[in-house]
Amino acid sequence: MLDSVSSAGPSWATRNVQLLTWFAPLLLAAGVLGFVVPPHLALMSGAPAYNVFHLLAGSIGSFIVLRRLSPAAATFNLVFGAIDLYQALAGLTGLFPARLFALRPADHVLHVGFGLLLAGVGYLGKKSG
Repeated sequence: MLDSVSSAGPSWATRNVQLLTWFAPLLLAAGVLGFVVPPHLALMSGAPAYNVFHLLAGSIGSFIVLRRLSPAAATFNLVFGAIDLYQALAGLTGLFPARLFALRPADHVLHVGFGLLLAGVGYLGKKSG
């Protein structure tokens, strides 16, 4: 079934760049907003370490997009997706970096959703590349 999907439309390399084109600025926005939104109004963590993590990852992702590095986009998506899935697990079980990042339930939901999307698209990009 995935073979029929992968043969129609843009290549998985292109899809990975397109996804990262959308996702990298989202990471940057999350990092900035984490520093700006008051904690009592935030649904997600505003821990400084968490915000810096988002800013660094968003910067790396933006560099990859600006350089149109398709293999790197697939690798970034796969690795960051796996990190997101781990963070959901860490947040639910108390593993590192749950305390440092002060993860909240909304973080877990987004980590699972984005983790599955990014890891899946990244995997298909690596598999087809």
